[in-house]
Amino acid sequence: MSIKYSKHAREQMVARGITEKQVAIALKSGSKHLQFPDKIIAEYTYFSVVYKKIDECIFIITVKPRW
Repeated sequence: MSIKYSKHAREQMVARGITEKQVAIALKSGSKHLQFPDKIIAEYTYFSVVYKKIDECIFIITVKPRW
Protein backbone atom coordinates (compact mmCIF):
# COMPACT_ATOMS: atom_id res chain seq x y z
CA MET A 1 0.00 0.00 0.00
CA SER A 2 1.48 3.36 -1.00
CA ILE A 3 1.58 6.40 1.27
CA LYS A 4 0.94 9.90 -0.09
CA TYR A 5 1.23 13.12 1.88
CA SER A 6 -0.71 16.37 1.65
CA LYS A 7 1.32 19.57 1.43
CA HIS A 8 0.07 20.47 4.90
CA ALA A 9 1.23 17.12 6.34
CA ARG A 10 4.71 17.59 4.83
CA GLU A 11 4.95 21.09 6.34
CA GLN A 12 3.87 19.82 9.75
CA MET A 13 6.35 16.96 9.64
CA VAL A 14 9.23 19.34 8.87
CA ALA A 15 8.12 21.79 11.57
CA ARG A 16 7.90 19.02 14.17
CA GLY A 17 10.90 16.94 13.13
CA ILE A 18 8.87 13.84 12.26
CA THR A 19 10.21 11.58 9.52
CA GLU A 20 8.41 9.42 6.94
CA LYS A 21 9.79 6.37 8.74
CA GLN A 22 8.18 7.48 12.01
CA VAL A 23 4.86 8.05 10.22
CA ALA A 24 5.05 4.54 8.71
CA ILE A 25 5.70 3.06 12.17
CA ALA A 26 2.76 5.04 13.59
CA LEU A 27 0.50 3.67 10.85
CA LYS A 28 1.63 0.13 11.58
CA SER A 29 1.94 0.15 15.38
CA GLY A 30 -0.05 3.12 16.70
CA SER A 31 -3.43 2.86 18.37
CA LYS A 32 -6.17 3.77 15.93
CA HIS A 33 -9.63 5.27 16.16
CA LEU A 34 -12.10 6.69 13.67
CA GLN A 35 -12.81 10.36 13.18
CA PHE A 36 -16.21 10.99 11.61
CA PRO A 37 -16.97 10.53 8.78
CA ASP A 38 -14.07 8.75 7.07
CA LYS A 39 -10.75 9.68 8.67
CA ILE A 40 -8.55 7.50 10.85
CA ILE A 41 -6.23 8.74 13.60
CA ALA A 42 -3.15 6.71 14.51
CA GLU A 43 -1.68 7.79 17.84
CA TYR A 44 1.94 6.93 18.48
CA THR A 45 4.49 8.16 21.05
CA TYR A 46 4.31 11.98 20.99
CA PHE A 47 2.35 12.53 17.75
CA SER A 48 -0.80 11.55 15.87
CA VAL A 49 -1.30 10.91 12.17
CA VAL A 50 -4.65 11.78 10.58
CA TYR A 51 -5.24 9.90 7.32
CA LYS A 52 -7.76 8.43 4.89
CA LYS A 53 -7.65 5.19 2.95
CA ILE A 54 -8.38 5.84 -0.72
CA ASP A 55 -8.46 2.61 -2.73
CA GLU A 56 -4.97 1.09 -2.31
CA CYS A 57 -3.42 4.32 -1.01
CA ILE A 58 -3.03 5.87 2.43
CA PHE A 59 -3.38 9.66 2.19
CA ILE A 60 -1.82 11.50 5.13
CA ILE A 61 -3.83 14.63 5.93
CA THR A 62 -1.84 15.95 8.87
CA VAL A 63 0.64 15.06 11.59
CA LYS A 64 0.13 16.70 14.96
CA PRO A 65 1.54 16.51 18.48
CA ARG A 66 -0.29 14.63 21.23
CA TRP A 67 -0.58 17.15 24.06
